[in-house]
Amino acid sequence: MRLLIIEDNPDIIANLYGFLEPKGYILDSAVNGYGGLALAAQNQYDAVVLDVMLPGLNGLELCQKLRGELGMDTPVLMLTARDTLQDKVAGFESGADDYLVKPFSLVELEVRLKALVRRAQGAHGRSSTMTVGELVFDTATFDARRAGRPLVLTKTGYTILGCLMKQSPRVVTREQIENEVWGDNRPDSDALRTHIHAVRQVLDKPYSFAMLRTISGIGYKLVASHEEV
Repeated sequence: MRLLIIEDNPDIIANLYGFLEPKGYILDSAVNGYGGLALAAQNQYDAVVLDVMLPGLNGLELCQKLRGELGMDTPVLMLTARDTLQDKVAGFESGADDYLVKPFSLVELEVRLKALVRRAQGAHGRSSTMTVGELVFDTATFDARRAGRPLVLTKTGYTILGCLMKQSPRVVTREQIENEVWGDNRPDSDALRTHIHAVRQVLDKPYSFAMLRTISGIGYKLVASHEEV
């Protein structure tokens, strides 16, 4: 899941990163409303965590701009120290989907975010975005990113990546991948090995651990962290 955090409290930002990143979330953050608006205009997110009291452009104004100027329907979870009914109504009327009062539980925040994203995906049909750890792939736009960095592959490479992500962390046999890529017209040569090598060069070479693992004599699998075998 890719999240945009718009919050001016550095301790809260640090806590969110420390709690969510190890779980495989990809996070971007801004410390003011205008910075958050710029990031929202440039990138696609599964959800936005938005503080109400922001410098420059407050959270209520920013949420209205996200819904109005940008036409975003991304779920917004609003954070605030105010817990009166009037404050909550103002948050929802600005376009927020949920409301969490500070101080809050990180566990509760994650549960609420997951629920918001599930509802959003249900409302728009099945999501085209798959996530495995720090790897995110939108099969509709062929936008693949690891730790926020774009991955440029061939069409066959994207097909292989999607096949592995759908089954992760399960092992996918060579035959399953070949059928996904070529159907009944499988090449005689060992083309799959060549394509796997190309995917591995883009996906793993620049990073600290390999997500794409070879299971000798069987096939391949994708893992979310270096701790998985």
